[in-house]
Amino acid sequence: VQLQASGGGLVQPGGSLRLSCAASGSIDSIYIMGWFRQAPGKQREMVALISNVGSTNYANSVKGRFTISGDIAKSTVYLQMNSLKPEDTAVYYCNAYIRNQMGWSDYWGQGTQVTVSS
Repeated sequence: VQLQASGGGLVQPGGSLRLSCAASGSIDSIYIMGWFRQAPGKQREMVALISNVGSTNYANSVKGRFTISGDIAKSTVYLQMNSLKPEDTAVYYCNAYIRNQMGWSDYWGQGTQVTVSS
């Protein structure tokens, strides 16, 4: 299974970015897809999750600014990030909880850098 993330970059404070992630490979079903981030010197933290029935969950720090969407059945997820702040600077990782012939497992993308700076 591979998770391919894209869409990161450099943006000024108050700007917007949209991240995309597509899962491919041996996939029977996906329960949850989402985004985590890790800033330098900090632990990886959950940003937003979406389930196979469309339920969403957000970190308090991004509520009202970020929106997760996607089609779990098509193994794709997006993260629309608005009103970006310097503290949103981090490497963003796509994550998916996937079932295949190996059973249920967590899979991670390679990470995409988001830098918010003037």
